[in-house]
Amino acid sequence: MIKLLEPADYLRWDNFVAASAEASFFHLSAWREVIRQAFAHKTYYYFTEQDGEITGILPLVHIKSFLFGNTLISNAFCVYGGIVAANEQAFKALQDQAQQLARELGVDCLEMRNRQQRHPDWPHKELYVTFRKQLDADHEKNMNAIPRKQRAMVRAGIKAGLAGVIDESVDRFYQAYSESVRNLGTPVFPKRYFQILKQVFGDDCEILTVEHEGRLVASVMSFYFKDEVLPYYGGGTDLARDLKGNDFMYWEVMRRAVDKGCRVFDFGRSKVDTGSYRFKKHWGFEPEPLFYEIDLVKASKIPEINPLNPKYQLFIAAWKRLPLSVSQVVGPWLAKDLG
Repeated sequence: MIKLLEPADYLRWDNFVAASAEASFFHLSAWREVIRQAFAHKTYYYFTEQDGEITGILPLVHIKSFLFGNTLISNAFCVYGGIVAANEQAFKALQDQAQQLARELGVDCLEMRNRQQRHPDWPHKELYVTFRKQLDADHEKNMNAIPRKQRAMVRAGIKAGLAGVIDESVDRFYQAYSESVRNLGTPVFPKRYFQILKQVFGDDCEILTVEHEGRLVASVMSFYFKDEVLPYYGGGTDLARDLKGNDFMYWEVMRRAVDKGCRVFDFGRSKVDTGSYRFKKHWGFEPEPLFYEIDLVKASKIPEINPLNPKYQLFIAAWKRLPLSVSQVVGPWLAKDLG
């Protein structure tokens, strides 16, 4: 039996996520509330049930945009998603339901953001990789595991007197994050989105801010899930480059996570051969391909909604020149559909 998730089933859904080795932080039921509250997109969180027990889950988000197309995504605004099922019967039922819904909604395509290939007969984007690494309980071993040149950057940040503090407010984080995103030519998410993330995920959502003599240098929002830490959104001010603020910041996230018992550092998604891709490789992380598998419904080919598409280059160049205050006002209107 297939059902749509209701608040009364959140705990059962999350217990299934906690018990499954394949489920990720981005499969948690709380994302349904985050996406609905922050962006007002329609969500379809399906689960299969047998003898009163959940046997499979699939979070779906429908994003219909004049500029960026009409897509059904698992899971939007997240790097991982797709079907998590206890057996092949549940997997097949959820896949059939997703394909049926995609056609009822008349979307261009259905996108499953999987870490492993699950739909070999579907085309997939060969654009993204993820970076994950095991952590040791010993800080010195983790430091020595960082390649020499990158380790020198971290030590330079420590020597410069940088300090990491935990912020309860998103204010300083949003300042650093939105400045970095504007500098990359990308529309920024609304501040309210991050406030909702902090509110919904509570202690599992932490903001680490890096200071130097009281001045904001960099800040990162990380998620905690099982024994993993996921630094997910981050950015630095103009001070970050000279003071090695980002290098220090991610080391500080790693160090604090180990003290909390985390044993996996998930550096998240990057596009192949971009700046963030190279930065993560410098830390000694090896890229793992992501299988963003696409069921083409109305589209004839995989949509290229990403900054590497040449048709967006003029827009990106112009966006980089916007005053920060303007990008913070206009950006959320665009970013809400860039799931």
